[in-house]
Amino acid sequence: MKFAFSRPTASDKERDELFGHYETIGYDGLQLKHAQYAPFIKDPEKFNALWGEHKGIASGLIFGGKLDNQNQQDLKDLMRFSKAIGTERILYCHGIPRDQVSQDDIKHYAKVLSELGQESKEKYGVVLSLHHHFDQPVMYREDFDIFFDNANDSVKLTIDTAHLYKSGINDIAEVITSFRSKIDNFHMKDFAAGDWKVLGQGEIDFGPIFKAISDIEFSGWMSADEESGGTILGGMKECLTHMKKGVEQFSYK
Repeated sequence: MKFAFSRPTASDKERDELFGHYETIGYDGLQLKHAQYAPFIKDPEKFNALWGEHKGIASGLIFGGKLDNQNQQDLKDLMRFSKAIGTERILYCHGIPRDQVSQDDIKHYAKVLSELGQESKEKYGVVLSLHHHFDQPVMYREDFDIFFDNANDSVKLTIDTAHLYKSGINDIAEVITSFRSKIDNFHMKDFAAGDWKVLGQGEIDFGPIFKAISDIEFSGWMSADEESGGTILGGMKECLTHMKKGVEQFSYK
């Protein structure tokens, strides 16, 4: 199990605080928000010169869009950048409201992302992982079945606990068990009263979630996706403590 951290930053000072402390706190890497890497997409050498000595600094890059022609080209540019800075996976958030798509649309998106995922893996060695969100095409429980029944194995799945919960999917453990062969990444996030919360401070019951993660013998990345608005260092410490406690509870190695 490898632990990562992800959170937005509002300034270069906040970004530098995030980049400068994740290793000493005990994380294996970061999963970067778009604004944290976007200025360097055309200049990966500069990114590497600034932060390349930090292990796991860009273990994952979060990216999104409408999957139109321009967005697909931007995604291909990001694949090249990802290879140059040593990124393992791109987490794709499909930014189209759920009420604007049909089941046939979801099937089509699965095929398009499969082609992109295959190109990303074969040409650049970078995994493409679907990062589902509330009010995006893959939102309801049946959407996951439709999408992955029509996607090839080049598209993986990032499970986001709070977005599942906000979407009305309370049995998160079932989703983990059912899609065990697709899952390559977790975003651990809490939720209560309409807001994101620091892990352990919301209303999601993480016990069954950690048990399911242990049951499927997951050995990839588990990232705290911290968007509660608290302090960077405080959130990093609390989230890592919660994740490690949850993993150790079920004696998962």
